Amino acid sequence: MVEWTDSEREYINIIFSNMDYDDIGPKALARCLIVYPWTQRYFGGFGNLYNADAIMANPMIAAHGTKILHGMDRALKNMDDIKNTYATLSELHSEKLHVDPDNFRLLGDCLTVVIAGKMTVKEFTPDMQAAWRKFLSVVVAALGKQYH
Repeated sequence: MVEWTDSEREYINIIFSNMDYDDIGPKALARCLIVYPWTQRYFGGFGNLYNADAIMANPMIAAHGTKILHGMDRALKNMDDIKNTYATLSELHSEKLHVDPDNFRLLGDCLTVVIAGKMTVKEFTPDMQAAWRKFLSVVVAALGKQYH
């Protein structure tokens, strides 16, 4: 079980409370698909992903990016039991979708870049970033649980 300090919980809640899901989610997923093009193989049914402009303008990618952030809400609301909270989602991604679990980390990295780009240096402090990275690490481990 992960131990969270009060300040870590506060930092993570601040990030989520300031996040525009319909902006951040699509940008993070699109960035992941552009920067790591091999991740596109899981989105074959999402239409045109032929170049960066097409990915950025793809409404299915945008909708899924928003959906991912809403899914992360579950982790936020269950920070003391993220592993069990994501058990079904982990099984879906491993057993049915066969997603490479490293892609969750790549998406987390892209999400961090997008969030950092939206916040000022004074807002996204090193302590806040450390708490966010810890949160993402727990989420990624929970999503990859079925792979082990």
